[in-house]
Amino acid sequence: MAIKQTLDETVGSLVWWREMITIIIGCIIVAVGFVFFINPYNIVPGGVYGLGIVLHNIFPSIQVGTFGYMFDIPLLTIAIILFGKQFGGRTLFAAAITPGLMNILTALVYPTKEAIQSLDPALLMGGAIDLSNHLMLACILGGTVVGAGLGMVVRSNATTGGTDIVAMILNKYLHVQFSRGVLLADSCVVLAGLIVIGFGIGMEDGQAGGWLLSLYSLICIFVSSRVIDYVIDGASYDKLIFIITNKHNEDLRKYIISDMERSATYIKASGMYSNDEKEMIFLVVSRREVTKIQRQVHKIDPTAFFVITDAYDTYGEGFKPFPEKDNILN
Repeated sequence: MAIKQTLDETVGSLVWWREMITIIIGCIIVAVGFVFFINPYNIVPGGVYGLGIVLHNIFPSIQVGTFGYMFDIPLLTIAIILFGKQFGGRTLFAAAITPGLMNILTALVYPTKEAIQSLDPALLMGGAIDLSNHLMLACILGGTVVGAGLGMVVRSNATTGGTDIVAMILNKYLHVQFSRGVLLADSCVVLAGLIVIGFGIGMEDGQAGGWLLSLYSLICIFVSSRVIDYVIDGASYDKLIFIITNKHNEDLRKYIISDMERSATYIKASGMYSNDEKEMIFLVVSRREVTKIQRQVHKIDPTAFFVITDAYDTYGEGFKPFPEKDNILN
């Protein structure tokens, strides 16, 4: 028992360190995406950093990452008060280091303080990565890079704070669905970007960037959300299979257990039209195993009803371990 407990603690420690390293790498990737592909072109992809881009145009002496701290610290404080232990320490960590990484990277890739204030892409690394004439490419690259980084953070049971916290508060007190809360908060940020950057209201030089920038921002948000989904689910997409048969089939049971080395669950069912008793097999497999089980079911019982759907998260033996109880998930 003591050996097993020690082994479990060791494995748990390794998993913890792996996830923390993943969070750090994810935060670095997020910072790279903003500094190289989003901030220089005044694209506003929602969130506190999008709001930071808007405010940087009004107060250019303050970096985007610094604005991130200005909003994240109060939001994190409110979240800790309202949600207590439910609010994960990993989110605190990710939200604390991301703006700092963004500021450090900005200072490294721009030659002067004036260049940092202007965020002119022509001065970014000596103009080596100037996509001023290719804003669509900047949107796609920015959304992809930021989405990949955020996906890594979320896969490690954390978030970078910001509008996620606003959505959590709306969900708790106004019963607004979490995803709609995020959309609402991000929409307000994009609207602020349209007013300030698109129409030039409140900017020091008063020069508008054009309302089309808001459309580019929406493209960036879409790309980022799709990449986040892929990083979270696509890399280990499991498939959920329901097999409905008219009778118990021992050959199919042996195939699943012996050949596939999987387990499954029998669910008693009955046909709504015929009212006949049926047997339903509930089975989760990897994407690569779908074709094998499909062919075998057709071979053993051609009359079977076969349903395949996506399993976005699969926890338990043979799949992912359950997240720690104090970590908050989206």
